[in-house]
Amino acid sequence: MKSAPSHGGVAKSPLPADAVKYAETAVFTEETVPAKLTRDHDTKPGVWGRIIVLDGALDYIIPGPPERKQQLSLGRDGIVRPTEPHRVAPVGAVRFKVAFYARQAQLP
Repeated sequence: MKSAPSHGGVAKSPLPADAVKYAETAVFTEETVPAKLTRDHDTKPGVWGRIIVLDGALDYIIPGPPERKQQLSLGRDGIVRPTEPHRVAPVGAVRFKVAFYARQAQLP
């Protein structure tokens, strides 16, 4: 069953019920976000990411065609599906982190 697109056209894709958090980044700001996160990149097979905005806003972009974009903010996380190319772009001042999940049986 397909997920309905959320505001901005990025499909809402929840984490699997058996997903377990196994890592988390430091908190980044618009000044400290690593350049690799602002360029197209992806996660490994079997790894989901949860982009968690603590303050401000961040665009979560899935390149196209067509390009899909969702603005993330406090309480509005972005879910990165395994191997899906994506990037982020700060919208002014922002603080965010990324948590990584895998199914229990596939933990790295």
